[in-house]
Formats: sequence, structure tokens, C-alpha cells
Amino acid sequence: MTSSDRSQAVDVNRTYEVRTYGCQMNVHDSERLSGLLEDAGYVRAPKDADGDADVVVFNTCAVRENADNRLYGNLGRLAPMKTKRPGMQIAVGGCLAQKDRDTIVKKAPWVDVVFGTHNIGKLPVLLERARVQEEAQVEIAESLEAFPSTLPTRRESAYAAWVSISVGCNNTCTFCIVPALRGKEKDRRSGDILAEIEALVGEGVSEITLLGQNVNAYGSDIGDREAFSKLLRACGRIEGLERVRFTSPHPRDFTDDVIAAMAETPNVMPQLHMPLQSGSDPILKAMRRSYRQDRFLGIIEKVRAAMPDAAISTDIIVGFPGETEEDFEQTMHVVREARFSGAFTFQYSKRPGTPAATMEGQIPKEVVQSRYERLAALQEEISWEENKRQIGGTLELMVAEGEGRKDGATHRLSGRAPDNRLVHFTKPDAEVRPGDVVTVEITYAAPHHLLAEGAVLNVRRTRAGDAWEKRNAEAAAKPAGVMLGLPKIGAPAPLPVAAGSGCGCD
Repeated sequence: MTSSDRSQAVDVNRTYEVRTYGCQMNVHDSERLSGLLEDAGYVRAPKDADGDADVVVFNTCAVRENADNRLYGNLGRLAPMKTKRPGMQIAVGGCLAQKDRDTIVKKAPWVDVVFGTHNIGKLPVLLERARVQEEAQVEIAESLEAFPSTLPTRRESAYAAWVSISVGCNNTCTFCIVPALRGKEKDRRSGDILAEIEALVGEGVSEITLLGQNVNAYGSDIGDREAFSKLLRACGRIEGLERVRFTSPHPRDFTDDVIAAMAETPNVMPQLHMPLQSGSDPILKAMRRSYRQDRFLGIIEKVRAAMPDAAISTDIIVGFPGETEEDFEQTMHVVREARFSGAFTFQYSKRPGTPAATMEGQIPKEVVQSRYERLAALQEEISWEENKRQIGGTLELMVAEGEGRKDGATHRLSGRAPDNRLVHFTKPDAEVRPGDVVTVEITYAAPHHLLAEGAVLNVRRTRAGDAWEKRNAEAAAKPAGVMLGLPKIGAPAPLPVAAGSGCGCD
């Protein structure tokens, strides 16, 4: 069926809403789902639709213990809405759908479509089949049908973009169910990746984030251990590409050639998200993490030697089964030594289907909570101290959209520094658009952000800002329901403390 055929098959007024849970991979998958639906003739519902759309799609995550409760609670709230709206359809995809399959329709029989992580391209066909046959369609593929990059995409940003370089994961961490749901690692051809980036830059994008479940293992599927560093260097040769980031790497695969490529490639940003998970060697062994404390701190030391100003963030799990007070103190030691700019900190929760869920030595909730609070307080102190070091310095910011929730009230704008720190700055008299670049002097530091309260030192209008302006003008000229507004976009910054965010599986 051609794109025009699909458009004719769907009422032009049928709207859709995609709700996303989980990691950056899910966020990017949702861009694909939106692109597929718009390619099939649907139009995006207003941001405040809250389920009042003809098609509501849940793109789910399965790595948290209460992920299914959250899904079924949301599905339950939509049930009466669907009863009142004949023709409304509900679809569930993503990791939880891959895991639970027929269970979803049994628990929520008003769901029309269930699809998995490997066949997101089937969503429009499954919706149409469910409508015609008037029965739920459950289709879960066991392996990847087509690399997601081949699918239509509704990019949420005009100036920053995700680019998948691989899918799946070959690790066997005992706390993580992702490899079972996403499958073994499969790498894209580097030529296809670079072609996508060049096309994005041609459209005005100036920042890209390379995505992979274990991004720096790129090349294992094609037998080239230096493929990732070569890819970073190739990104440096793309004219007009100002910023390159990647997430999330694994310490096991973080080699010296990657550090050298980061340090020697000007548009690769001095930012690294390196998941620690635990600082205790016995716990790392129980997690099946293939590195130990000395190896992790050695990587941090090498990165800092090559890039002294690099901001390094991490993921940490508190209360893994069997964790003693001594184990936890080893984690605190690594945090003090590494001086992370920020950390996603998680209280361990059982992931059904993982080895850790049935391990002996599950830690009482009150003990986990106490350790979590101590870790959060330490990281908050370090983040604040590291941010204070920025006071008096000048930073070049890429202006962001939706990053500063109080910007309207404070007459400020917000942007990201090269190391991904969030900076709120005084709005200049000159027009500044998301994607443009400003130079500011830092005057104040908080644990989670910086302020530049003086006048902006310089404004550089960019092709990315032009692209944002053009996109918004086109959106305003279209009928209601199409491309209404742009949600928070760009490369996500790790929060200093975040319970329940992201997969925590790298």
C-alpha cells in the first residue's frame, strides 16, 4: 500500500496521541510511531487532548516493578472514554507489550492492538485490521523485522535529533530484562547512519545524539572493535553538524580509542554518561557487570586527563539483593572519587523475569530508602560544588525549547552548554530562537542548573534556528491537530536524582 493509499484509507479528521514511558530508545520509537500514523493519514491531537483522540498509543517500558500497574491504571481511565466514543482505538506497544503479549488484552479487553518492540512498523496495518475485523489484534515479532530508521519519523525537534546506531543488547545483567525484549545487538551500517545524519543536517539539525542500548559496543555485530570511535570521527567531518552526543555506553566497551576520538573531534561534546550501578566489586559480580571499581575509576581518570572539563554523569542502583552496608559505602566512595556532575539514582525494584528478582538477600524497603537518601544528599552536594566552579566563566549555549519551566515568569530563556549543563539566561533584546547559539557569563550555580543573570555577550543566529522558525510557521498555517507545538526535546540531561527514570540497564 502506498503512502497516498494509506492516507485515503483514514478519515482526514482522525487524530492520534502517543504516550511514552521509559528510556531514550522508547522516546525515539515514539517519533517513529508518530511518523507512521501521520504517513497513514492521521493528524496529531492537541497536547492537552488527555486521551480525547481517535487513536491512543501507549509505548511502554517494562524495567520497573510497577510498570504494568501504571499501564493498566491508564488503560482503565480510558475505558469509559472509549465507551462514549464509537470508533476510538487503543494500542499498546513497547517493552511491556513484548513481555506480556496476550495478558494485556485479557486484563484490558477494550484494547484494540498489541504490538512489540520488533514490529512497530505494523501499527497502522494492525489498527485498520482491528477496525475492519472488530476484534483485538495481537502481533509480537520475535526478531527485528526492519531497522527502525527505515520507518517514517515525526521528529519532535527542528534542531536536535536522535539517531539510532544499533538495537538490542548482548549483555546479561541480572537486574535487566531489556535484552530479552529488545533482542541481541544489531548494528546499522555506518554509511546508513552517516547518510541519515547528513540528511538531518541538511534540514537544519545542528545537534545529534547517537542512540544504542549499549552504544559503544557498536561494531560487535560487524566485527570491528573500533567502529564506534571511527563513527565519532566521521561525524566530525560533517559540515554544519555542531554537536554530537551519545548514550548510553557500557564501561566494558569503553576503550582508549573512544576517549581519543572524543577529545580529538571538536563537535563531539565533552559530556559522558557512564553507568556505574554499584561501586562494590561483589555486587557488580552479582549484577553480572563485566568491570570492577578499579576499572571504572580508571576510565574516569583517562577521560578527565584527555578532557579536563568533561561533565560525567552516571546511573546507580541502591539496595541490590545482598548489598551490605560495606557494599553501599564502596558506592559512596566511587561517587566521591568520580565527582559526577549528576546521577540517576534508583532504588532497586524487582524486574519480573530477571535473575535478580529471585535472588536471596532482598533488602528491606526502609534500609534501601535510608541508603538512597544518603546517596542523594552526597550527589547533590557534589553536583552543587561542581556547578559552582562554573561561576565567572563564559559558556556557549544552544538555546533550547521547553527546558525552563519558569522562563516565562522570570523573563529568561534556557540553553544547554557543551557539557550538557542546563543554563537559564536573561532574555536579550535581540530575537533568539531555539537552535540559535548565545554566549553568556555564569553568575550563579544551583545543584541542578546554572544562571547567567547579566546581559548576553553574543547571539549567533543559526540554520537550526531558521529551521525551527520555518517549522513553527508551517505548523501555524496548517489545520488544527497537525504539528501543534513542540514538547521538550534535544539531548536529555541526566537529573541529579531521579527515581524511576530511564532504564537503568546500561
